[in-house]
Amino acid sequence: MKLNSNYSKNNEVNIHYLDSINDSDSTLVPLLICPGLSEVAEEYEDFIKYMLPRRCVVLSFRGRGKSDTPNFGYDLKDHISDVESVVKDAKLDRFNLFAYSRGVSYALGYTRKYPEQIERLIIQDYPSEHKAMPNHWPQDYIDNYIVPFNRSGNIRALAVQGIQRESTQEAIRIKYTKPVLVMHGLQEGSLLSNEGLEQYKGQYSNIRIEGFSESGHDIRSKEKTKLYEIIKAFLD
Repeated sequence: MKLNSNYSKNNEVNIHYLDSINDSDSTLVPLLICPGLSEVAEEYEDFIKYMLPRRCVVLSFRGRGKSDTPNFGYDLKDHISDVESVVKDAKLDRFNLFAYSRGVSYALGYTRKYPEQIERLIIQDYPSEHKAMPNHWPQDYIDNYIVPFNRSGNIRALAVQGIQRESTQEAIRIKYTKPVLVMHGLQEGSLLSNEGLEQYKGQYSNIRIEGFSESGHDIRSKEKTKLYEIIKAFLD
């Protein structure tokens, strides 16, 4: 598998993304992936390989991975604009959308704005909202997660601080009739509660819900095979 490593231009911010177009079947609807808070595009390479011959495009949001890290611009609208720039640069017209953790906020914000583009929506373990982060969060997140788990190369401190400083709390409600897959962990640590599941059921008329009995929030580290199989079957 040979992935194209590309950059889209979002005003003055370069957004890095990977694209499996060279090995893909153009008759299959592509899949765009919105990673979690500190994830980068490269962490989805094995998933992209599994999804072949379906074309997959995955981005690293601003402040993450090989993307630029601006001093400002870390609210919901800014991350949605990163998705917009990649969609335009990759020439995606009609596609499926898969998002994990905080990436769900950005994917839902994009879907609310461009529902006609999204054929199928895949949501992994996050509610339909964009969360404001408390004042103490940046230092705690850096000291207790980013540094001890060696993820300083994934997300810069400037981005963590910008997310806390600029993020606004917002419920993201969409009336969407196309197929939706919602996946959630059933163990402690899951970020999608029963109340959050009920909110999804109220929004989407064509919804499928899958629980993962061995997982909390990070389903991929515990039940990767099942996760990949469910996503592939849902798209196929």
